[in-house]
Amino acid sequence: MPRLLVSCGEPSGDLYAAELVRELLLREPPLEVFGLGGDRLAEQGARLLAHVRELAVVGLLEVVKHLSRLRTVFASVLDEVDRQPPDVAVLIDYPDFNLRLARELRRRRIPVVYYVSPQVWAWRRGRVRAIRRDVSLMLVIFPFEEAIYREAGVQVRFVGHPLVDLVRPPDRTAFLARHGLDPSRRLVAVLPGSRPREVAHNLPPLAGAVERLARARPELQFVAVSAPTLPPGTLEARLAPLGARVVSGEAHGALGSADLALVASGTATVEAALLGTPMVVVYRLAALTYLLGRPFVRVPHYAMVNLIAGRRLVPELIQRDFTPDRVAAAALALLEDPAQLSAVRGALAQVRDRLGPPGASGRAAEGVIEVLRRTEKA
Repeated sequence: MPRLLVSCGEPSGDLYAAELVRELLLREPPLEVFGLGGDRLAEQGARLLAHVRELAVVGLLEVVKHLSRLRTVFASVLDEVDRQPPDVAVLIDYPDFNLRLARELRRRRIPVVYYVSPQVWAWRRGRVRAIRRDVSLMLVIFPFEEAIYREAGVQVRFVGHPLVDLVRPPDRTAFLARHGLDPSRRLVAVLPGSRPREVAHNLPPLAGAVERLARARPELQFVAVSAPTLPPGTLEARLAPLGARVVSGEAHGALGSADLALVASGTATVEAALLGTPMVVVYRLAALTYLLGRPFVRVPHYAMVNLIAGRRLVPELIQRDFTPDRVAAAALALLEDPAQLSAVRGALAQVRDRLGPPGASGRAAEGVIEVLRRTEKA
């Protein structure tokens, strides 16, 4: 039975890993899967050595704080690899951990497939050298990434974005009724992030923006999405007193039902794009983390939607620009301009087309199987 190591450290990676393993099991049963992931990966039969709840950290300072735990997890993965080596490893995003793991796996002659590229096009371009040395196949989900790796001599394949298959427009009437929202009033969705520390930075200014928007436009209503990885009550304490409904784990329902979304930079911006929902993208890091990292960032935009579009399609308010007043002003500028809202929706449809056709997880699975076959012949 082929043995597969999967390593992901964040909720989005857990989702992509689970879909990949599901497609692998359709093509390559039986398959033994172990590694790092979350509930979705475990549901596909994987044996977890650690859960993403223990691993999802953001920012240089938070990584330092959790370094001891991360080292323990890293050692436990290598112990299991040495006990019974896998036939192939699939490492998903989470680059600070996974690129080090790739190096150790190469030393043990275990082929590595890297799925969901580190953002080498944004910062730390030097990582490409390590990827060329340690990774057998890079599977990328954004179209502009393929040329970067091909020019660097990395074996690469653009498979498309797995969310194309997973994001579907919700039944808006049912969503609104379920949460006591008025279908005759405009709806603003608030998504502050999935990791506790990023929410701690993003939630206060978002709450301030909601307060200002509600005061300026009393006809607006708000729904906030609490990620399953957040402690219960995290959003309710700040947003419920402002009249916002807080829903758990219904990002697609909220985004697809909203007229506008206030979204923390990350996977949710791609989900909003796939649903055609105009958005204001926000993000804030710890001040020292941002100060240390900013000189190395080499992209014209932070929001993935803007990077894919190649222009500033939606407002992005990062760090010092991310204030309640500026978020509220950007939101009102869109809400009060129907022509602009329509133009953004049309441009988001073009972004959607650039994310590739359905079937990304299946194409990624085929890439993994090709590497597995090469290993068997070696």
